[in-house]
Amino acid sequence: MARSSKKAQQRSAWRFLFGGCLSGGGGGGGASGGRTNKVRPGPPRTPPPTTTTTYQHQQRLSVTDVMSTAGSEQADLSVSLVGSNLQVFTVGELKAATQGFVDANFLGEGGFGPVYRGAVAAGAKPGLAAQQIAVKLWDPEGAQGHKEWLSEVIFLGQLRHGNLVKLVGYCSEEEHRLLVYEYMQKGSLENHLFKKFPPVLSWSTRLNIAVGAAKGLAFLHDAEKPVIYRDFKTSNILLDPEYEAKLSDFGLAKDGPEGDDTHVSTRVMGTHGYAAPEYILTGHLTAKSDVYSFGVVLLEILSGRRAVDKSRPSREQHLVEHMRGWLKDPAKLHRVMDPALGGDYPAAAAHRAALVAYRCLSGSPKNRPDMSAVVEDLEPLLRVTGDGEDAGGGGAAVAVAVHAAAVHAAAAKEEGARGNKERERRRADGDRRIREKGRHDRAAAAAARSPTNAKRSAGGRSRAPGQSEEFWEWHMPGQQGKA
Repeated sequence: MARSSKKAQQRSAWRFLFGGCLSGGGGGGGASGGRTNKVRPGPPRTPPPTTTTTYQHQQRLSVTDVMSTAGSEQADLSVSLVGSNLQVFTVGELKAATQGFVDANFLGEGGFGPVYRGAVAAGAKPGLAAQQIAVKLWDPEGAQGHKEWLSEVIFLGQLRHGNLVKLVGYCSEEEHRLLVYEYMQKGSLENHLFKKFPPVLSWSTRLNIAVGAAKGLAFLHDAEKPVIYRDFKTSNILLDPEYEAKLSDFGLAKDGPEGDDTHVSTRVMGTHGYAAPEYILTGHLTAKSDVYSFGVVLLEILSGRRAVDKSRPSREQHLVEHMRGWLKDPAKLHRVMDPALGGDYPAAAAHRAALVAYRCLSGSPKNRPDMSAVVEDLEPLLRVTGDGEDAGGGGAAVAVAVHAAAVHAAAAKEEGARGNKERERRRADGDRRIREKGRHDRAAAAAARSPTNAKRSAGGRSRAPGQSEEFWEWHMPGQQGKA
């Protein structure tokens, strides 16, 4: 009985906190009644009252703050815990904005669930301008759930920076959990690097993306209450129309250590190929874990290769193991650089960026630079357009430039040939993916017509085969109850 009373108090607290979105009959902080239905077509509901959340707290509230407040009967919940000017949406409003979550508006799918493009008209919500949006739906069969949804709302609802994607609002209605973001027109860095959305990213664009992403991480790490991102990878770096980078998907983010603490102990979660080795071994999470992940992404940007690629020969499947040793040697720079660039990059700047990646990928966290130092090292390279230019490194930089230019000239012819072969390989790979997608879509369409699938989620989409394989959760002794 006491247990039931405690749950009722917590539901009441969450209803107060998210009152603008919770409707009667089962709207609580978690999935109600064990039901796992996704958003699906049905009779229109009576829209609950909507509100705009206003952030009034001077210091950022942590996930722990919110969870402890929600569980406290005496807590003052009149101050919002979810951020500045977040809009509270109903499921019906988001269905209308996405035209019923039709396949034509499908953008992609991650560990939390599918994402759809939508639009809101001027005046649809108080204070909300007409704009395109991206709506992420929770997939009960996915790798993430309410806790990750809440983390996203808490972090992105309060954090504001030019290199973080903007959270427009959220919805928590019955068992449904949705997130509403600004729409990022150019999609993810992953798509441009590996799925070869035309055109091929130039050297200057790649470097600018790396600098923007580094600034986003530095902002998180240097905050008064530090944040560890924990899932830094190319698919979580979104690009605006000018190819400026913004970090998205804060579902796995954690409040960093404070005071005398050196790390945060947590379940080991992340994406295969990006997680720092010491984090995998110990479950100890620090800002240097993010620095390692940044090194992986920077190497992907330089090389045009995935962190893990099972389609390559066995010795080349794990990018860091295969290439890290080449990063500090200018004579081997041409082996690292993406052949799709056709040699069109300043070798001196590329080598200095490679050295940054080398340090970030150190096996010892203490030897990795802080992200603020990474920004200081990379940003001056944006001004380097030729091999004879000094980006602030003095005589050493000139010496590197001369040597790297000589190596670059000698390797240019070989690199051009490699580039042609690589473009042909990627074109063939793209054709293969298109054929596979066609087969999968036809199979999905046939399954959707089956009477047993009459109650599928919006759009009738299912998780693509193998889609969850990249997301890993390592189970280690004594980790129960950690997040």
